[in-house]
Amino acid sequence: MRLDKPRIAPLAESELGAESKAMLGERFQAGKILNIFRTLIKAPKAYKAFMWWGGYILSNHNDLAPREREIVILRTGFNWKSGYEWAQHVRIGKDCGLTDEEIERIKAGPDAPGWTPLERAMLQATDDLTSDGHVADATWQALAELTEKQRMDLVMTVGQYSQVSMMLNSFGVQLDDDLTLDPDLRA
Repeated sequence: MRLDKPRIAPLAESELGAESKAMLGERFQAGKILNIFRTLIKAPKAYKAFMWWGGYILSNHNDLAPREREIVILRTGFNWKSGYEWAQHVRIGKDCGLTDEEIERIKAGPDAPGWTPLERAMLQATDDLTSDGHVADATWQALAELTEKQRMDLVMTVGQYSQVSMMLNSFGVQLDDDLTLDPDLRA
């Protein structure tokens, strides 16, 4: 975590008015509202647009398989040192079939032994984007087994989670009570 307290405090339960609750939607009516959403709802129009685009990235409209999408998201969060992003997506990644060993290996990156050639290329593309904002020609060629749309979705997924990581880090969004900070992401 970059910050040990929020710069922008998430809305407390007592601060969530009818408009905020309506925007948060049905999925949060019965369950816990995560700190990321309690923070972003403070900018309602941005929150609405963010949820629409983020919904695309995490949906079946994204042509990356969920497991591969989570590899890319976790590497993006790790590269940006986003403890919150990492912690949330470790859980999601496991639900998508990633093992504890693979999740640890994501931290080591594309050169770690055990990746398939495509997984290595996807991790390298993520590193290219999070360091230079551009997928190198050799990396693009290594992604050749992906369709054009899958390559587009890979770049858009890294872009979305770069933005998310930057917001979480800069706003100081703290871990939800049920999450644990990875020791490799301590400030």
